[in-house]
Amino acid sequence: MQNEHQGRLTRDGIRIHERADFAGMAKAGALASRILDDIAEHVFVGQTTGEIDRLIENMVDAAGATSATIGYKGYKHASCISVNHVVCHGIPGDKRLKEGDILNIDVTVIVDGWFGDTSRMYVAGKLSRKAERLVQVTHDSLMRGIEAVRPGNTFGDIGHAIQSYVEAERMSVVRDFCGHGLGRVFHSPPNVLHYGRPGMGPTLEEGMFFTIEPMVNLGRPETKVLGDDWTAVTRDKSLSAQFEHSIGVTADGFEIFTLSEAGRFHPTWATSA
Repeated sequence: MQNEHQGRLTRDGIRIHERADFAGMAKAGALASRILDDIAEHVFVGQTTGEIDRLIENMVDAAGATSATIGYKGYKHASCISVNHVVCHGIPGDKRLKEGDILNIDVTVIVDGWFGDTSRMYVAGKLSRKAERLVQVTHDSLMRGIEAVRPGNTFGDIGHAIQSYVEAERMSVVRDFCGHGLGRVFHSPPNVLHYGRPGMGPTLEEGMFFTIEPMVNLGRPETKVLGDDWTAVTRDKSLSAQFEHSIGVTADGFEIFTLSEAGRFHPTWATSA
């Protein structure tokens, strides 16, 4: 396996990829993003999360790609679908979506050995005002984190950009889960924390690939994992939202591998003019 990886490791164990590797990540990211574009029309009141997942699995297969999550540590689905107070790793099933439910759909595909990992928020029916604000703040916090990505900055700069914005909006950042390195593997160093202090943590270098994926709660940040060993929920049952992009550090900033070609990363639902 080691021979498949070109480039060096930093002293923190973070792989530095070569310029040619960006194309592979962009291709994988584009497919994951396109699947999330195409699934939007299938999110509606009365739909089951299991049916959404079945459709996603079909889309992965139709593209000739591989789901990274099916078989990962025993997981059986092509997506994680986290509804309302589920923070992340919600398991698709027979649950029917109700009016006003918000849900994160998280998809990771493997294309030519490269991993494309992204998630975004959807709504069944009409969005409540408080849910709309939570989703908007979560999206904007991700983009502020991404804007801190450039060589010479640190992972603490990314976390601080997210945390300071979210907390100023009187919401909380989940501490129990984080972003991660990826490339030809699903998860690798570093842990990308969505909170932190400026100047702390490893220094960003050109060629690093990782996800930024803040989870933001309307209430307190604490979570708990249910008995299925996957589903994480807010302890206080408050609403939670998440957005995720896969990122590469370039010479002068960043490349987002999982941009929506259709411009539907946010919002995923139709907005009235």
